[in-house]
Amino acid sequence: MYKINETTINLIKGDITKIKNDAIVNAANNTLLGGGGVDGAIHKAGGPEILEQCKKIGGCPTGEARITVAGKLPSKYVIHTVGPIYRGGENREAELLYNAYYSSLKLAKEYNLKTIAFPSISTGAYGYPIYEASDIAIKSVIEFIKKEGHILEVNFVLFNDKDYKVYEEKLNQKFN
Repeated sequence: MYKINETTINLIKGDITKIKNDAIVNAANNTLLGGGGVDGAIHKAGGPEILEQCKKIGGCPTGEARITVAGKLPSKYVIHTVGPIYRGGENREAELLYNAYYSSLKLAKEYNLKTIAFPSISTGAYGYPIYEASDIAIKSVIEFIKKEGHILEVNFVLFNDKDYKVYEEKLNQKFN
């Protein structure tokens, strides 16, 4: 557990579809119509209600976020954000990844949500190196909290031991 002002940042190893927060974040693709990894798991566990709302939204540009109900998931909402496909780091990937986290938090604030859970965006099929991506994720969250406040709890939910250890190392560097 890490604290910034009134906000707690937690690390959780597990399945984001089982997390009960005001919102969980979906690492979506531009269509918002489901895919593999976290995206596929959220759509499968949440049921058709999420897909129906995503169809009405009509997609999402990289670095932005959209919100839907959570269907059968234990959370109230799903915030869908699109991280960049990693192409070597010279194509605005860091900026777009930062914006994906920041846009998700802005949307949570707009909806007056107090708790949010993030996966490690873009580090699966989109190939973003976990060491770089975790730095960007943590930086974006910390900067949002310092500037905007509002969110009481941010959870980074990592599916495997390797990713969990990377985030733990990075957070310990920032807070110790």
